[in-house]
Amino acid sequence: MSDATPHAPSEPTLTELADRVWVVRHPWWDVNVTAVEGERGLLLVDTHTSDASFGEVLDVVRRATRAPLVAVVNTHAHLDHVLGNTAARAAGQDVVVTAHEAADYAGHLPRSVAAYAGERAEEARAAVVSPPDHTFSSVSAVDLGDRVVELVHPGRGHTDGDLVARVEDADVLVAGDLVEESGHPVWGADSWPMEWPLSLDLALELVGPATVVVPGHGTPVDRDFVFEQRSAIGVVAETIRDLATRGVPVSEALAAGHWPYPAEHLADAVRRGYEHLPRSQKRLPLI
Repeated sequence: MSDATPHAPSEPTLTELADRVWVVRHPWWDVNVTAVEGERGLLLVDTHTSDASFGEVLDVVRRATRAPLVAVVNTHAHLDHVLGNTAARAAGQDVVVTAHEAADYAGHLPRSVAAYAGERAEEARAAVVSPPDHTFSSVSAVDLGDRVVELVHPGRGHTDGDLVARVEDADVLVAGDLVEESGHPVWGADSWPMEWPLSLDLALELVGPATVVVPGHGTPVDRDFVFEQRSAIGVVAETIRDLATRGVPVSEALAAGHWPYPAEHLADAVRRGYEHLPRSQKRLPLI
């Protein structure tokens, strides 16, 4: 998840990315919901943060298509991407929700919902957590009749259950919060900072020179943007590794490192990175 930024829209906007592929950018969280239409109906990638905000997104989608909603894909189990699942099920008939098998709907998500005190907090906390109907481990697909939306788990990064959705015929890749445009990448209490760069490497294999990449938040980007962000995320990982290898205590690592992002936003990255490093890559603190 990412905080909204000053250039976020003041109301939900609809942008056509390719033939029958649209993205709705909503000002709450500056979050993106992608719509893909096929002969069989409509697929939505993510469902926003509440019943009401899902309804706002769907109203915008209906400016472009009246295709029946048949499928939902959750890029990861954070409240700003999945709390509209219940409303999505009610908006369609036999809607199938798909996510990665490691997406944490039972642990981290309910705790973060209960703790949320930001914009429209009462509305978000009133939403019912609705887990997926179908999960997968590495690769899956949703058949929309005349086109297929491919789902790939490139590895752990922003969470342990990240996936990307690829619409090959439209040359669009929906990256979730593995890629951020309207703010810096977010390392939270469920992030995997040492694995995130490698996960982006795999995702980049699905991105060509003309591919439109939809980040979790902000304006769609291109391959160069993703590559540059991967490089910065890699610097975070390698800085953590270097500090731990040199015996810098985790309590001093933020101040000791030279970071590509503001240090005050990297506390969870450093803590989680130190936890995930093998013993062989950590030394006792220097005296």
